[in-house]
Amino acid sequence: MSSLSRLRGKRRIGPPFWHEFGDDPDYEHDHDDFDGVAEKNEFYYADNIELTTVGIDIGSSTSHLMFSRLHLQRLGKYLSSRFVVVKREMLHRSPILLTPYRQDGLIDVQALEQFFHDAYAEAGLSRDEIDSGAVILTGAALERANSRAVADLFADAGGKFVCASAGHNLEAMLAANGSGAVSRSRGPVQTVLSVDIGGGTSKLALVRGGQILETAALNVGGRLVAFDDAGLVVRIEPSATLVAENLGIDLRLGHPLAQSDRRGLANALADALFEAINRDGSSILTQKLMLTPPLSPDLTIDSVTFSGGVSEYLHERQTGDYGDLARDLADAIKQRQLPAEAQPALERIRATVIGASQFTVQVSGNTIAINRPDLLPLHNLPVLHPYLPQTPEVRPEELSAAIARGFQRLDLQEGQQPVAIAIKWSGEPRYSALRHLSAGIIGALPCTIAAGLPVILVFAHDFGKLVGGIIREEFAPSSDVISIDGIELQEFDYIDIGAMIYPSLVVPVVVKSLVFPHT
Repeated sequence: MSSLSRLRGKRRIGPPFWHEFGDDPDYEHDHDDFDGVAEKNEFYYADNIELTTVGIDIGSSTSHLMFSRLHLQRLGKYLSSRFVVVKREMLHRSPILLTPYRQDGLIDVQALEQFFHDAYAEAGLSRDEIDSGAVILTGAALERANSRAVADLFADAGGKFVCASAGHNLEAMLAANGSGAVSRSRGPVQTVLSVDIGGGTSKLALVRGGQILETAALNVGGRLVAFDDAGLVVRIEPSATLVAENLGIDLRLGHPLAQSDRRGLANALADALFEAINRDGSSILTQKLMLTPPLSPDLTIDSVTFSGGVSEYLHERQTGDYGDLARDLADAIKQRQLPAEAQPALERIRATVIGASQFTVQVSGNTIAINRPDLLPLHNLPVLHPYLPQTPEVRPEELSAAIARGFQRLDLQEGQQPVAIAIKWSGEPRYSALRHLSAGIIGALPCTIAAGLPVILVFAHDFGKLVGGIIREEFAPSSDVISIDGIELQEFDYIDIGAMIYPSLVVPVVVKSLVFPHT
């Protein structure tokens, strides 16, 4: 996959800590060297998979598609059946579309569908040729009453597509990965602040050593107010009304907005954003604009990355006016000093999602527990990762709290839908330790059990049958349990669990992983 791009130079664009990284707009990131096999015969395809994927981002302000070809290779030299992505080839990037809205404020689904159709045609691909994909709805697009109709555009693709509704925390995590902030924080280990400024919201993430520690979001964006060609206001988001009232600005639909008032709105939004960035207290207005609790001030920030549509103006990749506040907001941001040096992002406006890969793992029937095989198959289960200390035993309350934090990170409500809980614990399989694991799992899922949803567990080690049995026998005898093992999963994975195969009593598991540019 692509590595960190080479910098071709830089020039100062504002106060200290602001740098412009002037790489060529058409310059592609370096790819890791990959020695392909000259002849693709049956032996080649036993250990290699080639997939055509699409990533679709539908946001508050803009929408776009990205088509890729992924090469997956079996980890044969490690005596593993797992496939990993070893190369990504960019096939086509669609134009950036201003997300279309109808006069009643709902998403114009027909216009969006036509844009998708045109993008496939430009890429020279049909929907039947797409092996896997990801559809991500974010920001105001997710909040519209007909957002479900947008996701339904891909319903006929069945299990091929991951359709994720990204709330504030998940969107911040997606942007931190897509912009390269997570990758940058690993080598050398440092604390990176990821700032993604979109059309309706800004998402912040504190990242250190490859792990996202905290996220936050606030109603600061470049398209909170939109104008027509005549300069008349045609769209006002509630947060823009709040800021305008605070400043005494007369902001009304169908009326012009003076340039001085546009700058005033942009400055107030930039002030709020930097109060959130600096983490040293905030005004009443900023508190009202916050969508989540603020970031804690505990960690010193070593570098900052910017992504999202407004970042295109910050780095002068974009200079045009699209009838909104984006350019004014970028100008206001440039006049403020960051807590650390700004570093280039691998992706800016396209940071949210790049594509999806998938691979299949056969799970041994000797170490799984499935009390009702008729519940299978299950498709597109989001994978929740509780971060656990690698200690001989895990306290039940610690595991319950870690699972609750996992739901929060993915913006999921416990008990609203089935999820797969991936547990990476490598302690000794003693009864007391496994019972503590079981108690912690059930303690975190009261709504899931009350709603009659299955408890779905995925272990990296061979604990599936043991923990599943303890849960059924001692904690939730009336609940359905699907407990499988031998699978390595990561954050942002989705899985399909296939029907049980007889007489071997194994289940095929398809793992769909969001692929970011630095993977």
